[in-house]
Parts: sequence; structure tokens; C-alpha cells
Amino acid sequence: MSLGIDSVLAERGARYGSFDEHARITQAMKDVARSGRSWNLMNPAQREAVEMILHKLGRIVNGDPDYLDSWTDVIGYTKLVADALESR
Repeated sequence: MSLGIDSVLAERGARYGSFDEHARITQAMKDVARSGRSWNLMNPAQREAVEMILHKLGRIVNGDPDYLDSWTDVIGYTKLVADALESR
């Protein structure tokens, strides 16, 4: 089993860069977002979408900026929130 996970981790590292560096970048962005005056006004889905978008942006700036899937995920999270707002 460890060979399988080692392979996955190696592939992710090649795609997204060092996990430690990604974590540093992403946590810094999340700290900024959480300090915003509207953070506590957002519902849990909105906060989670923001955090996931920041996670994806952390992968983009620390890893492969040409990996389409990361950009598509950002669009997906924004669409989920937009759809929820439109259905109110």
C-alpha cells in the first residue's frame, strides 16, 4: 500500500510543488480572508468555497500554473456559490 501512496505523493509534488510551501502560501491567504470584515457574514458554504478557491490558488502559484484542472476547480467553487445565491 505504501508504494501506491508514495506514487500519488510524488505525482502531486511534481504537479503542485512542495507541500510545506503550498501549506505556507495557502494558510497565509486563508488568514487574510478570515480577517476580512465580511468573513463572519458568510454562510458555511461561502466560507468553504473561499477556502477551497484559496487552496486551488495556492496550488497554482506553487506548482504548475498551466494545469487546467486547478483553474476549472476555481470556476466550479464560484459557480456553486453563484447558483446558491441565484436560487434564493
